[in-house]
Amino acid sequence: MRRYIRHPSEIPIQFQINDSEAPTARQMRDVSEGGLCFTADRPLARGTWIHINIPVMLQPDVVQPQPFEADGVVAWCRREGQSYAVGVQFADQSTQFGVRMVEQVCHIEHYRYDVLQGEGRTLSSEEAAREWVERYAAEFPQ
Repeated sequence: MRRYIRHPSEIPIQFQINDSEAPTARQMRDVSEGGLCFTADRPLARGTWIHINIPVMLQPDVVQPQPFEADGVVAWCRREGQSYAVGVQFADQSTQFGVRMVEQVCHIEHYRYDVLQGEGRTLSSEEAAREWVERYAAEFPQ
């Protein structure tokens, strides 16, 4: 049984194994309070320390929030076709606030996509955030 609820995501992510390598951009698959899963083009060994950076991009004319950054440990890695699914467990409890921000961004971006697909309305990130907060923020788990 999972300890945390996973939230699906399609948000870009950057990861770095050590300071000497350039960050690698990939796509986050899901996120929870305890960690996240993303796709990688190479296997990562279990127990490897990893630095995660998730840029939070809004409209060009909106002041951008700081990206979510956290350190973690590769908890598992499995091959999926030509890529690898990598599970990362966060290294410390202080990441909880940042994770909640990322979870909300995931929900808002899914809402934005659902509105486009279901209603044909194109929303900016700011408009989607405003609508999502009005409709769903009260139901968002504490």
